Amino acid sequence: MDNTFTNGCTKALVLPKSNPMANIAKAALLTATVALVWVLTTTVAWANGNQIIGSWLTTEDKAVVEIYRDGDQYFGKFTFLKEPNYAAGHEAGLDGQAKVDRNNPDASQHKQPIIGLVMLSGMNYNGEKKGKHQWKGGKIYDPGNGKSYKCTINLNADGSLDLRGFIGISLFGRTQVWRPQQ
Repeated sequence: MDNTFTNGCTKALVLPKSNPMANIAKAALLTATVALVWVLTTTVAWANGNQIIGSWLTTEDKAVVEIYRDGDQYFGKFTFLKEPNYAAGHEAGLDGQAKVDRNNPDASQHKQPIIGLVMLSGMNYNGEKKGKHQWKGGKIYDPGNGKSYKCTINLNADGSLDLRGFIGISLFGRTQVWRPQQ
Protein backbone atom coordinates (compact mmCIF):
# COMPACT_ATOMS: atom_id res chain seq x y z
CA MET A 1 0.00 0.00 0.00
CA ASP A 2 1.36 3.40 -1.00
CA ASN A 3 0.92 6.09 1.73
CA THR A 4 1.55 9.00 -0.57
CA PHE A 5 -0.83 11.40 -2.23
CA THR A 6 0.14 13.01 -5.50
CA ASN A 7 -1.32 16.32 -6.62
CA GLY A 8 0.38 17.45 -9.79
CA CYS A 9 4.10 17.85 -9.01
CA THR A 10 3.75 17.78 -5.20
CA LYS A 11 3.92 14.48 -3.41
CA ALA A 12 2.72 14.42 0.22
CA LEU A 13 3.02 11.68 2.80
CA VAL A 14 -0.29 10.59 4.28
CA LEU A 15 0.11 9.56 7.91
CA PRO A 16 -2.05 6.86 9.42
CA LYS A 17 -4.72 8.05 11.82
CA SER A 18 -3.54 7.89 15.43
CA ASN A 19 -5.56 6.33 18.19
CA PRO A 20 -6.05 8.93 20.99
CA MET A 21 -6.43 6.21 23.63
CA ALA A 22 -3.08 4.69 22.63
CA ASN A 23 -1.43 8.12 23.00
CA ILE A 24 -2.91 8.54 26.49
CA ALA A 25 -1.74 5.07 27.49
CA LYS A 26 1.79 5.79 26.21
CA ALA A 27 1.93 9.10 28.12
CA ALA A 28 0.69 7.41 31.32
CA LEU A 29 3.28 4.63 30.97
CA LEU A 30 6.09 7.14 30.43
CA THR A 31 4.97 9.19 33.46
CA ALA A 32 4.78 6.08 35.64
CA THR A 33 8.25 4.97 34.53
CA VAL A 34 9.80 8.36 35.31
CA ALA A 35 8.10 8.42 38.72
CA LEU A 36 9.31 4.90 39.54
CA VAL A 37 12.91 5.75 38.59
CA TRP A 38 12.77 8.90 40.74
CA VAL A 39 11.38 7.03 43.77
CA LEU A 40 13.96 4.25 43.48
CA THR A 41 16.93 6.60 43.14
CA THR A 42 15.88 8.90 45.99
CA THR A 43 15.07 5.94 48.24
CA VAL A 44 18.51 4.43 47.59
CA ALA A 45 20.18 7.79 48.30
CA TRP A 46 18.27 8.18 51.59
CA ALA A 47 19.01 4.61 52.58
CA ASN A 48 22.74 5.07 51.93
CA GLY A 49 22.73 8.43 53.70
CA ASN A 50 21.11 6.83 56.74
CA GLN A 51 24.17 4.64 57.34
CA ILE A 52 25.51 7.44 59.52
CA ILE A 53 22.53 7.35 61.90
CA GLY A 54 23.40 5.98 65.33
CA SER A 55 25.68 6.47 68.32
CA TRP A 56 29.38 7.20 67.76
CA LEU A 57 32.34 7.25 70.15
CA THR A 58 34.51 10.33 69.65
CA THR A 59 38.29 10.33 69.67
CA GLU A 60 39.73 8.78 72.86
CA ASP A 61 36.16 7.79 73.84
CA LYS A 62 35.65 11.19 75.51
CA ALA A 63 32.01 11.41 74.41
CA VAL A 64 29.17 9.69 72.58
CA VAL A 65 27.43 11.61 69.80
CA GLU A 66 24.11 10.45 68.45
CA ILE A 67 23.69 11.26 64.76
CA TYR A 68 20.11 11.57 63.56
CA ARG A 69 18.23 12.76 60.53
CA ASP A 70 15.84 15.69 60.43
CA GLY A 71 14.27 16.16 57.00
CA ASP A 72 17.01 15.71 54.41
CA GLN A 73 19.85 16.70 56.74
CA TYR A 74 21.85 14.99 59.45
CA PHE A 75 22.64 16.35 62.93
CA GLY A 76 24.54 15.12 65.96
CA LYS A 77 24.23 15.77 69.68
CA PHE A 78 26.19 14.76 72.74
CA THR A 79 24.46 11.97 74.68
CA PHE A 80 27.31 10.96 77.01
CA LEU A 81 30.52 12.51 78.36
CA LYS A 82 33.31 10.50 79.95
CA GLU A 83 33.69 13.38 82.41
CA PRO A 84 30.24 15.03 82.58
CA ASN A 85 31.09 17.27 85.56
CA TYR A 86 33.77 19.86 86.18
CA ALA A 87 36.73 18.55 88.21
CA ALA A 88 37.48 19.63 91.77
CA GLY A 89 39.42 22.87 91.89
CA HIS A 90 37.89 24.24 88.68
CA GLU A 91 39.15 27.80 88.03
CA ALA A 92 35.62 29.20 87.78
CA GLY A 93 34.48 27.46 90.97
CA LEU A 94 32.20 25.02 89.13
CA ASP A 95 33.51 21.96 91.03
CA GLY A 96 31.26 18.94 90.53
CA GLN A 97 28.69 20.80 88.42
CA ALA A 98 27.51 19.50 85.04
CA LYS A 99 29.57 20.83 82.13
CA VAL A 100 27.90 23.62 80.17
CA ASP A 101 28.61 25.52 76.94
CA ARG A 102 30.63 28.28 78.71
CA ASN A 103 32.70 29.18 75.61
CA ASN A 104 29.80 29.79 73.26
CA PRO A 105 30.06 33.26 71.67
CA ASP A 106 26.32 33.67 72.40
CA ALA A 107 26.21 34.43 76.15
CA SER A 108 22.59 33.22 76.35
CA GLN A 109 23.92 29.68 75.67
CA HIS A 110 26.45 29.61 78.52
CA LYS A 111 24.14 27.61 80.79
CA GLN A 112 23.25 25.05 78.07
CA PRO A 113 24.41 21.59 79.27
CA ILE A 114 26.93 19.86 76.99
CA ILE A 115 24.90 16.65 77.20
CA GLY A 116 22.09 17.22 74.72
CA LEU A 117 23.99 19.96 72.86
CA VAL A 118 23.68 19.76 69.06
CA MET A 119 27.28 19.94 67.85
CA LEU A 120 26.90 18.64 64.28
CA SER A 121 24.40 20.35 62.01
CA GLY A 122 23.17 20.64 58.44
CA MET A 123 25.05 17.68 56.96
CA ASN A 124 23.84 16.53 53.52
CA TYR A 125 24.45 13.10 52.02
CA ASN A 126 26.70 13.58 48.99
CA GLY A 127 26.78 10.04 47.60
CA GLU A 128 29.65 7.61 47.32
CA LYS A 129 33.09 8.74 46.13
CA LYS A 130 36.12 6.44 45.90
CA GLY A 131 34.31 3.73 47.85
CA LYS A 132 33.37 6.01 50.77
CA HIS A 133 29.98 7.51 51.54
CA GLN A 134 30.23 11.28 52.08
CA TRP A 135 28.28 13.97 53.92
CA LYS A 136 29.05 17.64 53.32
CA GLY A 137 27.71 21.15 53.71
CA GLY A 138 27.29 21.20 57.45
CA LYS A 139 29.10 22.49 60.50
CA ILE A 140 30.71 20.99 63.57
CA TYR A 141 30.81 22.92 66.84
CA ASP A 142 33.60 22.57 69.40
CA PRO A 143 32.29 23.49 72.86
CA GLY A 144 35.88 23.48 74.13
CA ASN A 145 36.65 26.72 72.28
CA GLY A 146 33.16 27.90 71.24
CA LYS A 147 33.96 27.81 67.53
CA SER A 148 32.10 26.28 64.58
CA TYR A 149 33.84 24.83 61.55
CA LYS A 150 32.76 23.61 58.13
CA CYS A 151 32.61 19.84 58.16
CA THR A 152 32.83 16.79 55.93
CA ILE A 153 32.22 13.21 57.00
CA ASN A 154 33.39 10.03 55.28
CA LEU A 155 32.19 6.55 56.21
CA ASN A 156 35.15 4.16 56.02
CA ALA A 157 35.03 0.49 55.01
CA ASP A 158 35.74 -0.55 58.62
CA GLY A 159 32.58 1.28 59.78
CA SER A 160 34.39 4.26 61.33
CA LEU A 161 33.78 7.90 60.46
CA ASP A 162 36.37 10.48 59.42
CA LEU A 163 35.09 13.91 60.49
CA ARG A 164 37.07 16.82 59.13
CA GLY A 165 36.51 20.27 60.58
CA PHE A 166 38.03 23.19 58.71
CA ILE A 167 38.00 26.91 58.05
CA GLY A 168 37.73 27.95 54.40
CA ILE A 169 39.08 24.94 52.53
CA SER A 170 39.47 21.39 53.76
CA LEU A 171 43.26 21.60 53.47
CA PHE A 172 43.31 23.81 56.58
CA GLY A 173 41.62 21.56 59.09
CA ARG A 174 41.75 18.63 61.47
CA THR A 175 40.34 15.11 61.16
CA GLN A 176 38.92 12.98 63.96
CA VAL A 177 38.04 9.30 63.68
CA TRP A 178 34.83 8.20 65.38
CA ARG A 179 33.86 4.57 65.96
CA PRO A 180 30.35 3.15 66.21
CA GLN A 181 29.23 2.58 69.78
CA GLN A 182 28.60 -1.11 70.36
